[in-house]
Amino acid sequence: MLAILSVIAPIFALMALGYSAVRFRLFPAEGIKSLIAFVNNFATPCLLFYSLLTSDFTAAFNLAIIGPYYLGALVCFVLGIVIAIRLFKNRPGEGVSAGFSGTFTNTVLVGLPIMQRAYGTEALPVTLSIIGLHGAILLTVGMVTMELVRRDGQSLGRTLLTAGKRVGSNPLIWGIAAGMIGYFSGLTLVEPAEAFFVMMSQAVVPAALFGIGGALNEYKLSENWHQALVASLIKLIVHPAIAYVLMVWVLHVPIETARYGILLSAMPAGINVYVFATYYHRGIHVAANTILISTVTSALTISAWLAILSHTPT
Repeated sequence: MLAILSVIAPIFALMALGYSAVRFRLFPAEGIKSLIAFVNNFATPCLLFYSLLTSDFTAAFNLAIIGPYYLGALVCFVLGIVIAIRLFKNRPGEGVSAGFSGTFTNTVLVGLPIMQRAYGTEALPVTLSIIGLHGAILLTVGMVTMELVRRDGQSLGRTLLTAGKRVGSNPLIWGIAAGMIGYFSGLTLVEPAEAFFVMMSQAVVPAALFGIGGALNEYKLSENWHQALVASLIKLIVHPAIAYVLMVWVLHVPIETARYGILLSAMPAGINVYVFATYYHRGIHVAANTILISTVTSALTISAWLAILSHTPT
């Protein structure tokens, strides 16, 4: 138990520092968006590029991990929609937004720091192979589903074009693409360039955690907290449970490798669920509450998953 606490304590301490700094006006609230923009648009693309360039990318791209991860995410998406419409009586568009809230993972701001802290840099290649597909798959599925169910929906072709533009304009995709090109072309960085990417990569963890902690000040519990709690439980428990069963029991992936995909699937909801909800003006309060509840609650659930994975026989 002490080993697990030693993994997560610095992570959530940094998040608590960010939250407190903004809450008590020791750090400007408007600066948080800029800090997160730095992480997403500059530091993390550098980390993705450098990690892919210097790792065995072909070995990291493991369909026995990637497949269960995304199958679990899609099952959670459908489950979230059904619960939102049948149990909470949401309209179809609001149901899709609620389902998306329990599907899209915070792979960068929370996932990367925890994966590195828990399993070291050897976890990065597999982690990055999942992150590389994350936005492309889930944003496209979410947007297409939303357009199909809402009355004022766009055509399928226009929706796919919009989704493609959103994915293609993401600097994370640029970093991944550059890293893959560099890897397969045999690119070798000279020392000053390597030092630059190493320093930028090292900035990801503290800046990301401080930023997501500060950003939590924007989200307040509203009347939809009970629905957001259900979406949070789907994200934190159901998704990793599906990944665990498929990877360990069905496909018999060695736990030393499977744990990367399972633990990443146990991360809280990402900020993009709020972006998605505001883009379509559907389920905004549920999305905001899900980010808040899942992020705070993940301190307990991630600890539980770390314990489960550490006691899973090899």
